Amino acid sequence: MDQSIKRLCTICARGGSKGVKNKNIRLLCDKPLIAHTIEQAKISGMFEYIAVSSDSEEILKVAKKWGADFCIRRPDELANDYAAKPPAIRHCLREVERITGKQFQIFVDLDATSPLRVQEDLIKAVQMIEEQKVSNVITACPARRSPYFNLVELSENGVAKLSKKPEIPVPRRQDSPKCFDMNASIYVWSREAILKETNSCFFHDTKLYVMPENRSIDIDTELDFQFVEFLMNNKEEENFEK
Repeated sequence: MDQSIKRLCTICARGGSKGVKNKNIRLLCDKPLIAHTIEQAKISGMFEYIAVSSDSEEILKVAKKWGADFCIRRPDELANDYAAKPPAIRHCLREVERITGKQFQIFVDLDATSPLRVQEDLIKAVQMIEEQKVSNVITACPARRSPYFNLVELSENGVAKLSKKPEIPVPRRQDSPKCFDMNASIYVWSREAILKETNSCFFHDTKLYVMPENRSIDIDTELDFQFVEFLMNNKEEENFEK
């Protein structure tokens, strides 16, 4: 990996979560949830700085305690229930560049609610963007449901139908085109891509880094939190191999 490339890690963590109260600072295996992601970023040794963006002073205080280099107060309009994530990332990186006077070529956003990633995931996702010279890399895991086979939606009159009608009927899920669930774990952006004023994570050359399901749980509910806690308490190294 090119050590001359300047990389910034951002961790965007809102306060006032609905599904799991105070999830970003709730204790998971004796550490606040956000601390696991901060430590992963620090251990990787890939980043010039690690910056946490939040509208919550409590989250920022915890982030500072666990080693974040910068704690950026996010404006309220970028932290409401309707705010997209890319503008929050852009605000955070611009603030860090303003404070440091430095420019970064690669930006890696790690979601605090997806702490099961391992160093291999982080390193390979960054290598992918730097070696292939693409706009961005997102992470996902193989989908359990297929829009061509068993993922349905309702029409306006309440009739169930496949989300995507295949040109040729698919008799088995295994025969359908490969589909993936975005796991909200790692987002890697080139400078040019992240600074575009768009809320989309998809560009003409977006690449996908595939992670296994047992490293892809994004904590959104109490059940998710319990699953992650169980896996962390019981994980063995071989269980986290591809």
